[in-house]
Amino acid sequence: MRLCAAVSAAKDYIETLFAGNSGGHGADHTLRVYRNAMAIAEGEICDPDIVALAALLHDADDHKLFDTKDNANARAFLKGQNIPEEMADRICAAVNSVSFSQNRGRRPETIEGKIVQDADRLDAIGAVGIARTFAYGGEHGRSLDDSIAHFHEKLLLLKDEMNTGTGRRLAEERHAFLLAFLAEYQKELEEVPQL
Repeated sequence: MRLCAAVSAAKDYIETLFAGNSGGHGADHTLRVYRNAMAIAEGEICDPDIVALAALLHDADDHKLFDTKDNANARAFLKGQNIPEEMADRICAAVNSVSFSQNRGRRPETIEGKIVQDADRLDAIGAVGIARTFAYGGEHGRSLDDSIAHFHEKLLLLKDEMNTGTGRRLAEERHAFLLAFLAEYQKELEEVPQL
């Protein structure tokens, strides 16, 4: 990879940027998205440097976490790493295509954006996705019912919105786990304990 130093610096940057975040959007989430993205990128014709930096910076200006404009945090980091402006624009374009709420019904225009979007969505489903849903819900005062509603409003839709073959394959198993969890949750709500 041509930008190993910038990727390493981005990992340090997100550790600082997300220090203390316990609502499911911390540095641990970003590093999982990065690993997912790099695994998906292996099977695609893409620019792995764009994928790596977009994955690591995908939440650096998330509207739920920061009040920034025009990817200010990501751009400041990239400028500090002497990333050329054209490349920074491509990284930010990929970053801007990730958000579920801000991109409903639209697919990313670039393969790098598709990869990072798939990588982020994979971290929203399966066992980790369930844990993140309840961590975010707890941090924001959501009831269990509100968090369960989030499964139906977003999480159960993600499998069918994957962009890459690898993303679709990985999403299948995680989606099945969501369904199994919801079935068990409903069963326990309805079950009358035997004494």
